[in-house]
Amino acid sequence: MRKNTLNKLFIIFALLAMVSCKAKKQLVVNKAAKDTMVAKSPVLMTRLNSIRSAQLNFNTFSGKAKTQLTINGSSNNVTMNVRIEKGKRIWVSVTAIIGIEVARAVITPDSILVINKLQNLYLQQPFSYIYKYASEKLDYSSVEALMVGNAIPQLLDEKASLKTDTADTEIKGALDNLVYNMIVGVDLKAKETNLLNPDEGQELHVNNSAPLQAGDRNLPSQIDINSVVGNKKIKISLHYNKVDFDKPLEYPFSIPDGYSPAK
Repeated sequence: MRKNTLNKLFIIFALLAMVSCKAKKQLVVNKAAKDTMVAKSPVLMTRLNSIRSAQLNFNTFSGKAKTQLTINGSSNNVTMNVRIEKGKRIWVSVTAIIGIEVARAVITPDSILVINKLQNLYLQQPFSYIYKYASEKLDYSSVEALMVGNAIPQLLDEKASLKTDTADTEIKGALDNLVYNMIVGVDLKAKETNLLNPDEGQELHVNNSAPLQAGDRNLPSQIDINSVVGNKKIKISLHYNKVDFDKPLEYPFSIPDGYSPAK
């Protein structure tokens, strides 16, 4: 039971960082339709800049989210407390239903640290560790964007194609052989993000919904992350019920004496 729980906790933090799929083979991207903006056209650049400007901006963020983690149909409910110092660190504390903290993590542009309090284990790796699973085109800023429902910055690429035949804007392209498709709503916020590597049998789908107003800021209260790797299906559903911005925050983290490295 504890081994199963440990695996699930580490998968939570792996997914926070694993916003892409490792790609090895060249993928072919279909040519854009006639009504699609491409190749640094003035209209495309203006649209991309508008989308970038519309993304949530902050110095610090804190949020409490009821979270359901489902792995191959088996679900567990936890609470995630998330704190972000923009551009510097993401701090996450995971508590079980009974209110006991079972795991804590800190992700920075340079490192990934996780402690599991159920089995006195820890994971300590450089940020580059995620490139075993993720495209090197995506970085720490991609993880931050994922946690607050922003558009992943690297997908707002000048080589992308944009289609705006509805109220939404569809952005398509490829990064380091990874095909992506992102839907941006009329408010210029990311509604849906899809990353696909068919040759490796890997997919990542992110859906943002249920806008939450926090002062003069707006973010999705519901963030659903679905990952498929081979025959393993993982889903994380976060529902923020409390958020704050630009307040002084602490990010306590230490590896207690007696903890062993996770293998």
